[in-house]
Amino acid sequence: MIFDKTSVVTSDASLAARSASLVPALAVPEYLEKTYWWAYTHPNAVRVFERQWLVNLILWGNFAKLRDLALQDMGEVIHGQVLQVACVYGNFTEHVVRRLAPDAHLSVIDIAPVQITNMHNKLGPHPQVSVLQQDSTALQFADASLDTVVVFFLLHEQPAEVRRQTIAEALRVTKPGGKIVFVDYHRPKASSPFRYIMVPILTTLEPFAMDLWRGEIADWLPADITPAHIEKQTYFGGLYQKVLMTR
Repeated sequence: MIFDKTSVVTSDASLAARSASLVPALAVPEYLEKTYWWAYTHPNAVRVFERQWLVNLILWGNFAKLRDLALQDMGEVIHGQVLQVACVYGNFTEHVVRRLAPDAHLSVIDIAPVQITNMHNKLGPHPQVSVLQQDSTALQFADASLDTVVVFFLLHEQPAEVRRQTIAEALRVTKPGGKIVFVDYHRPKASSPFRYIMVPILTTLEPFAMDLWRGEIADWLPADITPAHIEKQTYFGGLYQKVLMTR
């Protein structure tokens, strides 16, 4: 479903106002507003895409599997300081919260005020969770201050330089020995029909996603930080990947 960028119904005005009141003013990047206004920054986007069946359909029925693979690397019980970079449609964050140990704290960041409000509405008040407006390329966390960072289907939505900065920031804020979990698109095997089905879909709707077909996430690592270990696995005929980095 696609809607007119300029059409905002009356009820959405209150949603936008609540978003602004919850977070400090922070500009949405031009590339995001220009490319993904229909999916993330327009107030109607949440009403369209915040449906579990729809996010599962977008991932060809693989949402739960990919979510659980990320959670598996984060731990059956998740301890310490945890960061989720970008809000996610569907129940990914709720499942992270369910695994938090009593001593753990989850911070969820996003640049789009509408997404911040949506996450507050999904989770409700929770003593172990903070939902913050931040830019993934300039995280407001100290160096080596977090135990686990998860980046779930964000990198394919970013231009190369933004993606590079996001990865660098994720590494910077992670403690030595801590984990960074990336889940995203990947180039399918030649035998997979999705290698051909997904090209027109991604080039039309996700113009930066093909970068992840042409290179490895490790290709965008900063020169001054080298993870102690990198482990990559692919799924669904290679269409998706999970990369676990140990800082």
